[in-house]
Amino acid sequence: MKYIMALDQGTTSSRAVLVDENQKIASILNREYPQIYPKEGWVEHDPMEIWSSQYGVMMETIAKSGVEPAQIAAIGITNQRETTIVWDKNTGKPVYNAIVWQCRRTAPIIEDLQKRGKTELIRQKTGLIPDAYFSASKIKWILDNVDGAREKAERGELLFGTVDTWLIWKLTGGKVHATDKTNASRTMLFNIHTLEWDEELLEIFGVPQSMLPAVKSSGEIYGMANVGGVNVPIAGIAGDQQAALFGQCCYEKGEAKNTYGTGCFLLMNIGQTPTISKNGLLTTIAATLEKEETQYALEGSVFVGGALIQWLRDEMRFFAESRDAEYYARKVSDTGGVYVVPAFTGLGAPYWDMYARGTIVGITRGTKREHIIRAAQESIAYQSYDLVEAMEKDVGSPLKHLKVDGGASRDGFLMSFQADILGKDVVKPSIHETTALGVATLAGLTVGLWKDRAQIKQLWATEKTYQPTMSALERETKLGKWRKAVERSRGWAND
Repeated sequence: MKYIMALDQGTTSSRAVLVDENQKIASILNREYPQIYPKEGWVEHDPMEIWSSQYGVMMETIAKSGVEPAQIAAIGITNQRETTIVWDKNTGKPVYNAIVWQCRRTAPIIEDLQKRGKTELIRQKTGLIPDAYFSASKIKWILDNVDGAREKAERGELLFGTVDTWLIWKLTGGKVHATDKTNASRTMLFNIHTLEWDEELLEIFGVPQSMLPAVKSSGEIYGMANVGGVNVPIAGIAGDQQAALFGQCCYEKGEAKNTYGTGCFLLMNIGQTPTISKNGLLTTIAATLEKEETQYALEGSVFVGGALIQWLRDEMRFFAESRDAEYYARKVSDTGGVYVVPAFTGLGAPYWDMYARGTIVGITRGTKREHIIRAAQESIAYQSYDLVEAMEKDVGSPLKHLKVDGGASRDGFLMSFQADILGKDVVKPSIHETTALGVATLAGLTVGLWKDRAQIKQLWATEKTYQPTMSALERETKLGKWRKAVERSRGWAND
């Protein structure tokens, strides 16, 4: 039996998933690592924690499974996107903590660009809406704020990478500095039409070209990693959301999935033409194999999804385990008029408000913990509804159904409410680890473990379909209140 080792480096944890030839999970291990909040709205990770936690779970997964390193046909890496790491080429040491995709410290840089009239230029070249979310302003911040960093970068001594690039560099002992098109397309420096780093954008952000990784296909051999004394090819790389799109077998134009992780991310395959959204969505590159035509996707991003449940657990102490949220949500028949807008780090699509902040509205003397928990659960579904509505406007046709994955897709209450508020079937696959599965299939196809996409599709199976039961009148009433609540949160932090 041969296996693929999928490394799933996420925002709050590092996961290793060993997938066998039948696409069954043979072994899986997950390890949370610290979140660093130096100031309000700032979010960082220690790059060495990212590396040590990811390497640790990989080796432990192999040890626990009893699989020999020689049985591992390839490694695939999927990662939290946009998170920015800059390190010294010679010492291999990061010059600063990783600045996480959620971090809002660079909002003034983006605001300055918007004032200088660069929004449309950036949109047309990158498919992205200028926001502190993406990597470009984070690189600029590091070069401008870390002593000596800009000088070293100009001398060609510093390297930039998103998390995939950092892990490739570490796994290959510093031999390979590369990324894939899906991750490159999230930096705000990559031209999605020419498929190259864009010189004009590099100049706007003051980023030397020498810092940037080589860009390859998502399914391609990147280099060799030493795993227990055996050289294993790194053969698949994709940003987590594009990996999930591939893992859900959304290979054809018009197919879509929503991932419920730290944030929520709705992606739809739009084929080989990079249509620019008119409704606040992003155009991004989808995962493809080497020698295949580039495919594109429309994407809607919700910054706070599952992270809201963690906040209720850790900061508010409303329950001890994340899975308890479903139990408490079902203890009340409705939210008692309470709405939660979890704009902890601003609002993503379709609003793009860097200054929105979290809001709980509709509280009365009778409001209980259970009402707030239920309202928090429902807010994840409302935010996803906003994305679906924007996407349907862009493509001019309704979604038939929505494929779902990610940790919170296990929550039966949330998935039922999602079906209700969308008025569409919500389809959950039998394998929940869709992100890891996506990059595993990319790597497996690259090294010939699987023959083609048709074989992959045959192995994909549905676990459950949630069907809507809510009346159209009730749905519209709830959505009207949700929109009012969103308006209350907007622009809050803009002085």
